[in-house]
Formats: sequence, structure tokens, C-alpha cells
Amino acid sequence: MFAAIALGAYVLDIVTKIVAVAELQDRDVSVIGDILVLHLVRNPGAAFSVGTEYTMVLSCIAIVAVFVILWLSRRIGEIWWAIGMGLLLAGVAGNLTDRLLREPGPLRGHVIDFLQIPNWPVFNVADMCVVGAAGLIIVQSFRGLRLDGTRIES
Repeated sequence: MFAAIALGAYVLDIVTKIVAVAELQDRDVSVIGDILVLHLVRNPGAAFSVGTEYTMVLSCIAIVAVFVILWLSRRIGEIWWAIGMGLLLAGVAGNLTDRLLREPGPLRGHVIDFLQIPNWPVFNVADMCVVGAAGLIIVQSFRGLRLDGTRIES
């Protein structure tokens, strides 16, 4: 389940970014009025374009995060943890792929963002995966379920 979620969400992120770059170069597309607009942005920073001068550091942190997630995945013993960790890996790896392969060069590449909603920064599928993963991981923690599926005793 972990691998299927991670691979599926990663492929969805990469494909949507390829389409966004190909189709949104010089135009915006209104999907649902002003509620959802496709608007291409190349983001050198983290969420909310914070830390634009630390792109290489963010890339290195993402590389470490991918390896930590893969190492932890060996212990997954519960379906919701598998989904959450799969989404987390897909999100981190999706944005890392941009940082490694896009201009201006390896470890400095800009992340492709293209989903715009009112009063919120432009984001992408990888960002949605990371946020979804965070939500699932928080819920599992509140439920008292460890990564391996055992319960935390009170």
C-alpha cells in the first residue's frame, strides 16, 4: 500500500507539472471562477515562497527526508500509516525532483506550482500530498497508533 500510494501520487505530481509547464506558460486558466485558477509559478523557496535564498539547503533536507521516510517505511504495520507515509514520500520526492532537474540547475531548481485558490499561495499536487500526510500522521498520533500499528499505552 505504501509503495502504491507513493508511486501513484508521485506520478500524478510529475505529470501535472509537465502539463502545467506546457500549457500555462503565458496564460491562466479559470477552472471554477476565481475559486480555482491554474496559474504557473516557478518557486525557488519552500512553502509560501519562504527561504528563496536557501534552495540548495532545502534540496539537501529533502534528500535526507526521502531516505528517512524509506527507512521508516520498513516498520509500517497499519493501513493509514502506509497511506500517510506514501503521500509524504510522494510529496517530498515530487518537489525534490523539480529541485534536481529544473532550471537553474541541480539542487537549485525551481518547484513548479500551478494551483491557485483565493487568499492562499500557489501550490501543486506534491504540496497537497505533504499536507494530507501531515493530517493523517497527526490523526494517527492522536489515536495512539504507532507506525507499526501497535497502540501507545496511556
